[in-house]
Amino acid sequence: MDSSQNMTEGNGGNGSLSAQANDTATANASANDPKENLNQVINSIQKNLGLIHQLYLTVSSFNAASQAPLLQRLNGLITELDNMDKLAEKCNIQVPMEVLNLIDDGKNPDEFTRDVINSCIAKNQVTKGKTDGFKALRKNLLEELEQAFPDEVESYREIRAISAARNALLKHKVHCQMET
Repeated sequence: MDSSQNMTEGNGGNGSLSAQANDTATANASANDPKENLNQVINSIQKNLGLIHQLYLTVSSFNAASQAPLLQRLNGLITELDNMDKLAEKCNIQVPMEVLNLIDDGKNPDEFTRDVINSCIAKNQVTKGKTDGFKALRKNLLEELEQAFPDEVESYREIRAISAARNALLKHKVHCQMET
């Protein structure tokens, strides 16, 4: 056996080691990009699924002659699982326990999302009701104060208008500075 054959067999016979080296180099180049890290894990999962399918085909038609390809595929799967584990360590994904429990119970995890959204909608409606209540209270107080103290309310409204104009001007200035 010459050194090139030895090299090929050591790589799993199908270049999987060089592909893994490429995957690792790509992973190192973008170690700080969470989206890229997640994409690499997803690609590794898909690769593992393909390897498992190949392994299934090899096992389902197993005979003595297919032992070497079976071992190569097992080694390739183990290598890719190890690669996937290393890639997954770079991903900081937090999945709520409720989602995992729903999946364990055989339910759709979208139920959790729907429940969270419905809860947010309900809380938003409560907050909106409180805000509307305070707006109505402010309006009623100003009406009552205007009847009792018309000059002071007029001064208050002028001060509010000047303050609002100043705030709008400051926001405009900040916005213009951010654009430059």
